[in-house]
Formats: sequence, C-alpha cells, structure tokens
Amino acid sequence: MKKLLLISVAVTALVASCSTPKNITYFQDTEQADGAEIVQRTEIRLQPGDQVSVIVNTQSPKLTELFNLPYVTHRLGQNADISISGTSTGSGQMSGYTVDSEGNIDFPVLGKLHAAGLTKAELSSLVKKELKDQGQANDAVVTVEFMNLSYKVIGEVNRPGRYAISKDGMTILDAIASAGDLSIQGNRENVKLLRNENGIQKTYELDLLSTRSLIYSPAYYLQQDDVIYVEPNDFRKRQTNVNGNNVRSASFWLSLGSFVTSTILVVQRISKYI
Repeated sequence: MKKLLLISVAVTALVASCSTPKNITYFQDTEQADGAEIVQRTEIRLQPGDQVSVIVNTQSPKLTELFNLPYVTHRLGQNADISISGTSTGSGQMSGYTVDSEGNIDFPVLGKLHAAGLTKAELSSLVKKELKDQGQANDAVVTVEFMNLSYKVIGEVNRPGRYAISKDGMTILDAIASAGDLSIQGNRENVKLLRNENGIQKTYELDLLSTRSLIYSPAYYLQQDDVIYVEPNDFRKRQTNVNGNNVRSASFWLSLGSFVTSTILVVQRISKYI
C-alpha cells in the first residue's frame, strides 16, 4: 500500500510540473545569438500627414526668426505629451510643418519643399541647400525632429496605449518597455506587428523567446503608425471558459491526484474484507 501511495504522489507531482509554463522567459537562445548581426536599421521616412519641426539657426537673429515658426505644444493622447525643444528665437520655440497630401511642406521664404520619402537628415540637407541656392544663408544649421509620429501597443501589456516616436532606431523592445512589459498572460511567442507599407497592410509575427528570430525581423525597428498586438496565452484564453480552465489547471490535477489516492486507500481497505 505504501508503494502505491508513493507512486500516486509522484504521478501527481509530475503532472502538476508539466503544467508549468516554459514560454515566459525572453531571449532563451542568447548563447546561440551572440555575435549575430542585427538587421540593418531602417530609418523613418516622412509620409503625408507626418509633422516635423524644422529649426533654422544662422548668425543673423533676424534671419533666424524669419525661418522659424512660433512654438506650439502637441499632444498624442494621454500617454505622450510632446513638446519640441530647440533654439529659442524672438518668437519663442518652434512649431511644426505638416507634410501635405502631395508630399510637400510649405516653408517660409523657400516655398514648397518635397519632404515625403525623406529621412530627417535628408530633409535637413534639402533645407540647407535651398537656403544656400536661393541666396538666403550660407551658414545655416538646420535641425529636424519628429513631432506627431507614433505607434500603438494593445492587448496583454500592462500599459496599452499610443506612444510617441521621438527618434530613429526605436525597436519593438522600446515599444514593449514603454507599455510596461507584457502581462504574465501575454503570448511571448507570437507578438503581431501591423504595418502599412505603401498602402499595403502587412502583418509581422515576432517571437520574444528567440533572440535570433527577433533581431533578424524586418519589424525589429519601428515605423510610424505601427500597431503592436500582444495576444493572450492559452491560460488567459481558458479563463473565458471556467470548465476549460479548471480541467487544465494545476489545482485540478492536484485535486485529481488526491482523489485517486483516496480511492486507492478505500479499495485497499475494502479488499481486506473480501
């Protein structure tokens, strides 16, 4: 009888241990990924509707003021208040230029400049070139910053919401950190990133357990208007079905083991009288 009891307890413990999740820890292949080359960084290129701050500084305060707009604070929802810091002028700090439907920005004195498809550095170079070519300034220092660019994080994270893209090179890991990490119920093996690429909707799947898979993904670096969705894991899904959750939970297996043990004891006692 003692032997049967030990077997029953061992089986119960084994079954309970099998229900322990193995897919919680990030980067489970770091040793194999050491030395791997990260996918080339994709810089953000401006699109219609994007807004940028363009700050021009010259040796002439009056000329500097001519090319710079008054300061305005921009808000991106409750999670991201954006104010562009820059060089103060007589009019204050800088506001932004919105890329219109044709891909242009309307810049003081210089007129319309085609900005769509350009990076921050390329737009800065374009403004400097136009200032020089049009005889306005040869010594201009032009600084371009993003203003209204953002991404969204939804699903099983601790702080879902809309967050600002403040610089090039922001990654999926930056997005997860901004959202307060995945909840314990989040599926780390299949994080989805939805992206509009030239009018075509694309969906990328990211495995946070695999370092190699992550750093090789074209969705490793964020783009404006990306939507990141963390789906619930199986445990979370089963919580919508009480019976399904109970059948698969550790407490269920422990209760079942206790029931089996009790049944064996009763059978053993009964067999003595048969």
